[in-house]
Amino acid sequence: MFAFILRRLMQAVVVMVTVAFIAFLLFQFVGDPVVFLLGQDATPDQIRELRADLGLDKPFFIQFWHFLLNAVQGEFGLSLRQGAKVSRLIAERFPATLELALVAAFLALAIGIPIGVYSALRRGTFLSQAFMTLSLLGVSLPTFLIGILLILIFAVTLGWFPSFGRGPTVQIGWWSSGLLTPKGWHHIVLPAVTLAIFQLTLIMRLVRAEMLEVLRTDYIKFARARGLSNRAIHFGHALKNTLVPVMTITGLQLGGLIAFAIITETVFQWPGMGLLFIQAVTFADIPVMAAYLCLIALIFVVINLVVDLLYFAVDPRLRVGGGRGH
Repeated sequence: MFAFILRRLMQAVVVMVTVAFIAFLLFQFVGDPVVFLLGQDATPDQIRELRADLGLDKPFFIQFWHFLLNAVQGEFGLSLRQGAKVSRLIAERFPATLELALVAAFLALAIGIPIGVYSALRRGTFLSQAFMTLSLLGVSLPTFLIGILLILIFAVTLGWFPSFGRGPTVQIGWWSSGLLTPKGWHHIVLPAVTLAIFQLTLIMRLVRAEMLEVLRTDYIKFARARGLSNRAIHFGHALKNTLVPVMTITGLQLGGLIAFAIITETVFQWPGMGLLFIQAVTFADIPVMAAYLCLIALIFVVINLVVDLLYFAVDPRLRVGGGRGH
């Protein structure tokens, strides 16, 4: 186990450095932030002076090396747009994005898994077919269209939910939470549902497919021959084995919810990291963009490591294989 964790940590370092390098390389072609800061009427002397102050006159690899050294210490430099520390900007926006992703993930799991199990056990019924038809719509419709439709129906027409913003928040140290106030929950409903729909339909279809596959295995037939009840077979044996591959998808989807909340945050003007990243791209704020991508890569790496460790707890075959040196 220790060798496995050490190997994964070494792989994580390589992934993080590679992501940071690619991000820095690509962002050299986004635009010149000095032009955005000074405007089109700036003189060449002003441009040279500002580039020197920001360290943009140095070679690419020197800039990248300085970025890595600062990133190890939790510092990503100053935002070229706001003039504030990037670490502080991300710390202010991260709670909003994480809460949105966790609520969306809870909705996707709490609704997707039961519907997937029902669709597998009651396949061919009208309700099961209706669920599968709706899942096709959820997979096919783009997120921004779903968000706009929800705003049109529930915010504009019915007036049940607000159409933008996070609502009032409660400060707990450096963490700000909107889930401790009724209005905060009121504001998070529409963006969380928008973000959860694609993940919900994906989990539902995956659980259904895996459940149908498991129900056809020999050990399920043997369990029926032993006289076990359908409840024990479906939920004590089939569902437990179905959730093993679902764990992988769920872990990756949680990282995806955080990474790809950009569209949802833009539609609902949710003050999270995704909206910060969009603003940084518009302004060619390279430190913010690079820090955001590095943070997302770190989240994916940590989630993958946690999922792999959960495999050892859920699947005893991996523990036996690991003990034999395989």
